Amino acid sequence: MNPSNDLAILAQQESLLRFSTFDAETAWQLGSLLRAALLTLHAGGTIEIERDGQLLFACATPGAMPTQADWIRRKRNTVHRFHRASYTIGRELARDSATLESAYGLSETDYAAHGGGFPLWLLPGSSADAQAAICVGSIIVSGLPQRDDHNLVVNAIALHLQVSIPQLSGA
Repeated sequence: MNPSNDLAILAQQESLLRFSTFDAETAWQLGSLLRAALLTLHAGGTIEIERDGQLLFACATPGAMPTQADWIRRKRNTVHRFHRASYTIGRELARDSATLESAYGLSETDYAAHGGGFPLWLLPGSSADAQAAICVGSIIVSGLPQRDDHNLVVNAIALHLQVSIPQLSGA
């Protein structure tokens, strides 16, 4: 799992997974996909989807741990700070042999550079230009190993958007 190889794939995922609209119904559909995926895996997990600071979807599946709420908070903070996937930040830090503290002065008490947090990118108006998208929220999952958390989120978004994305290899 070479960080540089991962980062190329993560950049492609981030550029492809953009919404033209996103409302409470979209959050429900996406959250339901994520919940079903966790249940299929028999995994205790926690899901949170928010837009503009408004919680639109939250749930925990059987076997979820109370500590996942703190992981959700920390991953959300990372997504909001960088407007990038939390796993992308973690892979960049691994590539650079750095930590959130050493690279950005951020405490791991409040931030987590682990997989499972993904920015909610919204394309303005009728724009198809991914570069014009703005980050308006986050989609967070906690409960699986971090690479699996990330893959669960991006695969659910891709399924919802009906787009094909490159996949991270290995576990």
